[in-house]
Amino acid sequence: MSEIRLFVTTAEKKAGQVLDLLTEVFGEEDFAIATTEIDEKKDIWEASVYMMREDEDEVRLRVEEALKAFPDLTVEREVIPDIDWVAKSLEGLRPVRAGRFLVHGSHDRGRVRPGDIGIEIDAGQAFGTGHHGTTSGCLEVIDSVLRSRPVGNALDLGTGSGVLAIAVRKLKKIPVLATDIDPIATRVAAENVRRNGIASGIVAKTAPGFHSTAFAEHGPFDLIIANILARPLIKMAPKLAQHLAPCGSVILSGILAEQRWKVLSAYNGAKLRHVRTIWRNGWVTIHLDRP
Repeated sequence: MSEIRLFVTTAEKKAGQVLDLLTEVFGEEDFAIATTEIDEKKDIWEASVYMMREDEDEVRLRVEEALKAFPDLTVEREVIPDIDWVAKSLEGLRPVRAGRFLVHGSHDRGRVRPGDIGIEIDAGQAFGTGHHGTTSGCLEVIDSVLRSRPVGNALDLGTGSGVLAIAVRKLKKIPVLATDIDPIATRVAAENVRRNGIASGIVAKTAPGFHSTAFAEHGPFDLIIANILARPLIKMAPKLAQHLAPCGSVILSGILAEQRWKVLSAYNGAKLRHVRTIWRNGWVTIHLDRP
């Protein structure tokens, strides 16, 4: 079934306003909302919402109703080809090193050297292979945290492919809860856990929000990793902090460099302390702790 993109074209400032409005309209529903720069010099941006074809009529009505506040904008439509873009984009990519980890596909098993912690992740339907700056940044900080601090359990929030949960479990034999709002992602994560020879210790759960009972059942957590996006990270700061154990650590990513101050402000407000920030290809990974 085809995916549909409904979008408007405007300037950066108004695109941001539309993004905020659509975020309020759709809340935590499973519709991706984004802005994209089309032409920097001409200040042309698109604000989009993505959905499956079966949801289009309902979503279009809600979008058009919300955009009555912007009568100069016209809602346009694009049918997105039914292609596994993740697999296509990763064709030919080499293994990635981050700290002691080597993230590789099944065709590169032979590149794992003595002393490497190999994580096998093939291109598939869930995000997170180690090639993106946010994932490799998280892997590096995970390595550092687990070397230097006592950690008895961990939460991988927005697990995607499960690569970060697998990294934690391979580095230290502690229980890990891996959650995602997408049931496909949790299924893929569970498959990758098995592919990496982990028979127990990682629980993969579909959890649309912190109201899920999974967090109370497995927490509080000594380490919480959330490689998502800046806006939801900011929104969830108070609830995330509630599930962090005393003296616990938090690793946040999916954050563009220019967004880091807003994220830090939200988590400072939740009484967490900034430890360090690392940079990867325009993205940052932030390590915080509870003093």
